Amino acid sequence: MKREDLEEWLDTKWLGRNLQMMEETDSTNQRAKTAAATGEQEGLVIVAEQQTSGRGRRGRGWISPPGENIYMTMLLRPAFDPGRAPMLTLLAACAAARAAMEPGHESPRIKWPNDLVIGGKKIVGILTEMGMKKSRPDYVIIGVGINCNQTTFSGGLEQKATSLKKEYGHDVCREKVIARFLNEFEELYEGFVQYGSLAFVKQAYEKLLVNRGERVRVLEPGREWTGRALGITDTGELIVEAEDGEIREVGSGEVSVRGVYGYV
Repeated sequence: MKREDLEEWLDTKWLGRNLQMMEETDSTNQRAKTAAATGEQEGLVIVAEQQTSGRGRRGRGWISPPGENIYMTMLLRPAFDPGRAPMLTLLAACAAARAAMEPGHESPRIKWPNDLVIGGKKIVGILTEMGMKKSRPDYVIIGVGINCNQTTFSGGLEQKATSLKKEYGHDVCREKVIARFLNEFEELYEGFVQYGSLAFVKQAYEKLLVNRGERVRVLEPGREWTGRALGITDTGELIVEAEDGEIREVGSGEVSVRGVYGYV
């Protein structure tokens, strides 16, 4: 990737203006944590051509072949209550969906709360982590992995994962996608800071939500149940109508949600 190409597309005020581009690292999230610990300011973005120890949600590995995809992490220094940090994952998903869209092709859809899919196959993963100082957030880092130009997937992932190149039929400019994502996320983040919830973006998020109106399987500790996803709350919980008609709110930190008949 070329820094000058990325910066040409970048239209942010503060996000990504401190940009670190690396050929290889263990994990961009880990590098951002280290930077946070040394006092780095909000807005740092770390981009790597390859990760050797990338991670996804719930500690799953994130396969990171070199020179094909996007592996990046943003550093934020929020001043709000730590209970609001999970909502940033939904903002990142919304920004990623907008950044990866291409006219004339099927658009990426959000699988609540943190994945994007096209045709039922995963194309984006997001991992949000928070560091605390006493009772307040010291930092929040948001790692984003986007399958861009990868065309082969091993280890049984062929049926579960895809890339923008496979779906759109041509190479994708990774610098442009990164810049578009950062442009979108900065605007959403500033709206979130202003309004204090997801109410201002709820309708737009729900239009992208692949689960909406579909039957889902909710995997809670000790039990499993099914229902129909209706949308999200102003604070990002998934609203599900259970089989008995009860309306329940599902938090992303507590459960895993799957489609009844497949990944989504």
